[in-house]
Amino acid sequence: MEKINWGIISTAAIGLDSVIPGIIKSKNGVAKGIASRELDRAQSAADKLDIPKIYGSYEEILEDDEIDAIYIPLPNHLHVEYSIKALKAGKHVLSEKPIGLSVQEAQKLKTESEKHPDLKCMEAFMYRHHPQWQKTKHIIQDGGIGELETIQSEFSYFNKDVNDIRNNPDYGGGALMDIGCYSISISRFLYDQEPTKVWGDQEIDPDFKVDSLTQGVLEFKGGKSTFTCGTQLFDHQRVIVLGTQGKIEIEIPFNAPIDQSTRIWYTSEEGTEEIYTKAVDQYTLQVEDFAEAILKSKEQPYSLDDAINNMKTIEAIVQSDAEDQWIELN
Repeated sequence: MEKINWGIISTAAIGLDSVIPGIIKSKNGVAKGIASRELDRAQSAADKLDIPKIYGSYEEILEDDEIDAIYIPLPNHLHVEYSIKALKAGKHVLSEKPIGLSVQEAQKLKTESEKHPDLKCMEAFMYRHHPQWQKTKHIIQDGGIGELETIQSEFSYFNKDVNDIRNNPDYGGGALMDIGCYSISISRFLYDQEPTKVWGDQEIDPDFKVDSLTQGVLEFKGGKSTFTCGTQLFDHQRVIVLGTQGKIEIEIPFNAPIDQSTRIWYTSEEGTEEIYTKAVDQYTLQVEDFAEAILKSKEQPYSLDDAINNMKTIEAIVQSDAEDQWIELN
């Protein structure tokens, strides 16, 4: 194969607006088909994005031998179920974050994936593929800020739509699962280790029964990370990384625009440097990296162990809020 034929399960907005266009622009992938439980929705999406094949059920696309890999932007509670179905059908899987609703679910997916060693299965955290994050990590690894001491991250938007699945507890809704998972992921990414203990505090919306605001502290060997995420706050995102000899501030850390350059501010004892990254599509980079692992039979960029460990921290934050104490992680 020279290119991966992608099949997309569901017509979710993240797929239609971001990931499928990323696949279409990729050098090693083709958006071959899209499935919906409502055929007219699949047809509408296919017409909009020029996708050649449509399916009226999720099972139908899994049965198509022309499809090599499946992208899953389903609601959170369906990620593991359809990832496992895709693996059993012989498809590689790229599933949206978070990988599932619990560590137990994520571990179940890993167990199934180990039965299919020739197939790749990865959680879709697109930010890690953006060069601004690669640059940030390289500065830290090269000692550019001295010892990494703390990371401060904020991510919020305003959404009180009663019909939005992100406000539905049965679908794995809430601020922590939707966007707080990014703050946890970036902390583990930059420290390159797992937290030893965590503390969390959540505000639960009385109507939606999901967290509308979560704040957390992650303690690592040698440093900490603090974060705030909210779904009923003004739109905002920012990350500040502080070390003993410098700092890095990332202007648009998560939803980096595809049509304009991004910038980070790197401050050391010599002054502040404004570092620009040319406009890139991080979704395209994500699917290209994943497809390359398939085509070249090499390790995927991030393992399911990484997804499981992110889920462990999410669960510990929730447990900390419930028990009003620090939770130690093994």
